[in-house]
Amino acid sequence: MENNVTPYDIINKAEALRNNLSTGFRDEIVKSIYSEAETIAQRAVKTATNKKYDLDQKIDRLVTSPWTGLPIMVMLLGIIIWLTVSGANVVSEAIATVLFGLGDIGRNFFNSLGFIPWWVTGFIWDGVYLGLAWVISVMLPPMMIFFPAFTFLEDLGYLPRVAFNLDWLFKKTGAHGKQSLTMAMGFGCNAAGVVATRVIDSPRERLIAILTNNFVPCNGRFPTLIMLATVFVASSFPAALTSFVAAGTVVGVVLIGVGFTFLMSWLLSRTVLKGEASAFTLELPPYRKPNVGRILYTSIIDRTIFVLWRAMQTAAPAGAIIWILANIPYGDVNLARAIADWLNPFGLLLGLDGVILLAYIIAIPANEIVVPTMMMVYMGAGMMINGPSSNSAIFDLLVNGNGWTMLTAINLMLFALLHNPCATTVITIYKETKSWKWATVSVVITLGTAFLVTFLTASFARLMGWV
Repeated sequence: MENNVTPYDIINKAEALRNNLSTGFRDEIVKSIYSEAETIAQRAVKTATNKKYDLDQKIDRLVTSPWTGLPIMVMLLGIIIWLTVSGANVVSEAIATVLFGLGDIGRNFFNSLGFIPWWVTGFIWDGVYLGLAWVISVMLPPMMIFFPAFTFLEDLGYLPRVAFNLDWLFKKTGAHGKQSLTMAMGFGCNAAGVVATRVIDSPRERLIAILTNNFVPCNGRFPTLIMLATVFVASSFPAALTSFVAAGTVVGVVLIGVGFTFLMSWLLSRTVLKGEASAFTLELPPYRKPNVGRILYTSIIDRTIFVLWRAMQTAAPAGAIIWILANIPYGDVNLARAIADWLNPFGLLLGLDGVILLAYIIAIPANEIVVPTMMMVYMGAGMMINGPSSNSAIFDLLVNGNGWTMLTAINLMLFALLHNPCATTVITIYKETKSWKWATVSVVITLGTAFLVTFLTASFARLMGWV
């Protein structure tokens, strides 16, 4: 009898049967193949480096264990943030002193010429230059600590273990396990995290990773979180514990952001981006001795300088806008204060105030200028200033001078964590998706979440009579 079955019939039958298989079927096949291959290799191959791989396996029993893997990840994150908190402040203050001093020299030189209008001098030196000076002094020290530490773990071979540990969580949310790697890149810069999503093959899962990357705080948001954690939380502890408490607080905020990443990935995968998580096979590479030269080049040239230069390009116009608003009179106050007063009712509804909202509107190009913008408006200054020099002075300015409460500090940390991406990240999302629709959706998702969470937090605190 003639067989009329064609290859296309077999393919179509296989596609029909595949839909009835469980989501873990492919994982089981791959696991079985690797297990059989390992058995054959152990019988047939003997190498002089067996001891090395035995050590790798012993380490992996700890760092990839269901019981110890996640705590080790959190501990390493805490160490990196503690190093950043304890080391960045002193260096930031020193850089700010030098750069602000150069600004004074440039301003005095322009004034000595006699023919340059005051507003030109102010616009250039008190606006554009001081905006750049703030971004450099605030961003550079944390990046010089965070990026080398992050690159060290990457060069060591630890980051694939992070993906392994988080794969099952992302799979439960309908996302891809490699999203953990793009999320880790977002700690340095969310725009870099968006670009890193190219490692995800599935368009649906890559889009989920892009839209949720902003829920982990980038390097530009750490200064705000560190300031609030130090002034409002750690200040009540002994001086010897201040950096540890501040670092622990920031780690807690970061974990909240990771939780929102899982939550939003789950919501997206069950609404506008429906679909099952695709399985991926991850071969854990052997641990290797970190290459110091490669770490320094990657962390400083490829990451620190690249991110800093991009931030400076967006900070210059933002500094100019701040100066203009602070130097245009409006009644008895300047335009910046008038806009902040107009925004104040909505800000109070969110447990914040109008100055904070104004600072975040101006800081859309660069999150690093949020704190100096707030200080400038609160102190009624016509230009960016260094502000109070001690934590107690900052506390006095914010609490006694401008009515802040612990609710304000908590909600600002939440808002700093969840709010919309910076302009650079939005543009990067557009370039990666080729769609302004998805770039807009990323803003709506994050900003809407920030408004909702801060409103609910403020409402609950007031209902309980805590404020």
